[in-house]
Amino acid sequence: MVKKTTSRVFVIFFLIILIFLIYLKFYPKKEIKEFSDTTTGEETYNSNILENVEYVSKDVKGNEYIIRARKGEIDINNNNIIFLTKVNSVIKLNNSNLIYITSEYGKYNTVNYDTIFSKEVMIDYLDNKITGEYLDFSINRNNMIISRNVVYTNLENILKADVIEVNIETKDTKIFMYNNKKKINIKNRD
Repeated sequence: MVKKTTSRVFVIFFLIILIFLIYLKFYPKKEIKEFSDTTTGEETYNSNILENVEYVSKDVKGNEYIIRARKGEIDINNNNIIFLTKVNSVIKLNNSNLIYITSEYGKYNTVNYDTIFSKEVMIDYLDNKITGEYLDFSINRNNMIISRNVVYTNLENILKADVIEVNIETKDTKIFMYNNKKKINIKNRD
């Protein structure tokens, strides 16, 4: 009887092993997907979006720069750069009147305060108005360069040029065209 029980256990054990081997042979393994931090060629874009932002800064000379925007987006690759939308800026220079700058977009550097304004740029200073599509405002270089479809108007004149460059401290202004064969267009308002 012990012989019969042992043989039955052996047969059952053999059948279980046989079924397991058949299962492994005919049913494919399920792939286990591992997740990793490596990219697959597609870049993901992450950012921090701020609403109704304002940056106020002063340089060592005491000049004050105020930049306001409806929306700010911190560059995820460089958190010192902020992309702005619907920008209004006020520049309060020592011993000078206020300069107002507006534009659709801006790129502000929180370290050196340099700002690039773009699309529908307008500068208001006293009775002077300058419009264009691009303004590079740099405190370090002590200047602002406005370009692309530049129109300068004051109480007496309307001027059209490619570039107007203004020294912020001395107010010295350079007006020029990219092509030396083209001339600056100046019209009297009278």
